[in-house]
Parts: sequence; C-alpha cells; structure tokens
Amino acid sequence: MEISDELLCLFSAEVRENGDDYVLDVPRREVETGSVEPGETYRVALISRTGEGGAGGSGADEGAATGDAGGPQPPVEPGEMRYVEIEDIGKQGDGIARVERGYVIIVPGGEVGERVKVEVTEVKSNFAVGEIVEEGV
Repeated sequence: MEISDELLCLFSAEVRENGDDYVLDVPRREVETGSVEPGETYRVALISRTGEGGAGGSGADEGAATGDAGGPQPPVEPGEMRYVEIEDIGKQGDGIARVERGYVIIVPGGEVGERVKVEVTEVKSNFAVGEIVEEGV
C-alpha cells in the first residue's frame, strides 16, 4: 500500500452508528499536538484490519508491517526516540502504542492514555519494543 505524503495523522478508531450517519472520533491529541483543526474538512481513508480476530483486539500484530522482503519496512529504528500515546494494554500487561501504518510499539510499564517518550530498544518486522525515558509528555 502506498501512503501519501499528504497524510496528516494516522490512528485507529471505532465506527459508530448515530441515526442515519456513521461516526468516528478523532483523538484529542491529533487536534492538540497534530495538524488537525476543528471545523476544517479533511479526506478520510478507511483501511481494512484484515487478519484480526474481530474488532477491538489488542494483539501485537495488528496493522503491522508484513515483514516480506519486498514489503514495508518498520517505521522505527533501534535507538530512535519517539513520543507515543499508549492506546491499549497487551495480553501480557504491556502498553501498546501505534505509529505510522499502525505499526505497534510495545511499551512495558505503559498505561492506557499515557503520553510518553520512548527509546526504541528492539525492532522486529511486525512490532518494536520501547523503553519509557520520560512520562507525561
């Protein structure tokens, strides 16, 4: 899949029914720290979450890079510093954050809703591990 250079933000959201409309919520962080402005009009792309065992799952392989030699490469590198928001808790109790293309960063000790600065310590084709270096950012 090709990703446009015009991409302003990428996040996961549940589509809800509201009368005759379907609605999804834009996370507050995309307005406060991103490039989204209330009242503006944006193009929205919906990407299938194929290979997932139902909506709302929290497995580390959700939306991740394929790992094929010709497929997308992980969007992070070991030693890289990233600001992320913990969106979910994995099956083993670690925080789950998502970055470009839905790529997962596992953050031990992360709590849902917490925004942290992490150092990427390990990178795999379908997920990375990040160590918290600063909390509440």
